[in-house]
Amino acid sequence: QVQLGESGGGSVQTGGSLRLSCAASGYTASGRCMAWFRQAPGKEREGVAAVYTGSDSPYYADSAKGRFTIAHDNTKNTLYLQMNRLKPDDTAMYYCAAALGPCRWDSRGLLRADFGYWGQGTQVTVSS
Repeated sequence: QVQLGESGGGSVQTGGSLRLSCAASGYTASGRCMAWFRQAPGKEREGVAAVYTGSDSPYYADSAKGRFTIAHDNTKNTLYLQMNRLKPDDTAMYYCAAALGPCRWDSRGLLRADFGYWGQGTQVTVSS
């Protein structure tokens, strides 16, 4: 049984940093896509960042480029999202997602959300 457990969310002020973690069990990331999504109240779910193990080029949404870094630690089977220079617009529930295959994109070039496994989410709140 695959389980994804996020942690690391919290409340910070504008310009602060947080590191989210997603511990995976029952899942092997090798050759598969893992990602972070977020969803704020009243907004569409957004794929923030993704990593396809075996690729040197992680995906970042435009909103995350230059501020967020995604990484996967194979030894700990844990996915991370380092978030720096946080803004109030980053306030959302953040979800870890794991796929059984490679990352996939929609017609707009955005990360598709058809992942097989999801965590329960961790709240990030950024105050001005």
